[in-house]
Amino acid sequence: MIYFTQLIYILDGQEQTFLEFEDVAIPLIAKYNGKLLLRYRPTPDNIIEKNMEMPYEIHLVEFEKEEDVAAFFRDEERKKFLHLKEQSIKSTWLIKGSKI
Repeated sequence: MIYFTQLIYILDGQEQTFLEFEDVAIPLIAKYNGKLLLRYRPTPDNIIEKNMEMPYEIHLVEFEKEEDVAAFFRDEERKKFLHLKEQSIKSTWLIKGSKI
């Protein structure tokens, strides 16, 4: 299994646009042998230590293999809505890892 943690930073006022993109992208994960394990929106009151900007959302996603990840990113339906992602996201951190 391959795991990705994504910290997502949204441009001010673009939350709804981002959610429109997620409405398309998230269901596609399962099509490529993936699972969205965690989707979390942190709030200032649940941050213990802060040495960086707080992300809008944090995702933890699992895929069975690299080929599945690549196929997800190449998905034609997802590509049709990438303009929403580009319009709404300021930046992301994508951290690849494995369960130990």
